[in-house]
Amino acid sequence: MLIGKQAPVFSCKAVIKGEIKQISLESFPGIKVLFFYPSDFTFVCPTELHALQDVLAEFQQRNTTVLAISTDSINSHCAWLEQPKKEGGIQGITYPLLADFTKAISSSYGVLNQEEGVAYRGMFLIDQNSIIQAVQIYNLPLGRNIAEILRLIDAMVFAQEHGEVCPANWQQGEEAMEPSRAGVKSYLSKK
Repeated sequence: MLIGKQAPVFSCKAVIKGEIKQISLESFPGIKVLFFYPSDFTFVCPTELHALQDVLAEFQQRNTTVLAISTDSINSHCAWLEQPKKEGGIQGITYPLLADFTKAISSSYGVLNQEEGVAYRGMFLIDQNSIIQAVQIYNLPLGRNIAEILRLIDAMVFAQEHGEVCPANWQQGEEAMEPSRAGVKSYLSKK
């Protein structure tokens, strides 16, 4: 289990705003969302990638970089980025698309589906110190809720800044609680 541990480091090729670059996890300061998806030119994947793009400004306001990654080649990423959205493509995506063609990154994060040779739908929330704070892993046909990822970032930042814990369904601006028996009693007595 990677929760609470240093994020596995890696280096790979990525497409960033039309340019192919060699990047590493350390290339991006601040909070990172490492967003594994199964494959280019598929069905659920473009819906997730466009949903991320739709709220990319909200990630940026939270000092968070979105890094999408699959086991496809860099050339496949480039071709998919050229395909219009209305044709099932991801034209207009501006955050980095990472190529894990060797499957080494998917393996090190524990999301490689060996039978299919693709990554499961994994999301790793990595804090500013490169510690993994949250992990979500979904099977191939299940699309993710992007709003939940934003909520997790808010909860992580709040807990780090205030030393309090965030109860079930906590949203930014709501009351959190002191991590103690007295704190949970106080919180629950108000609900």
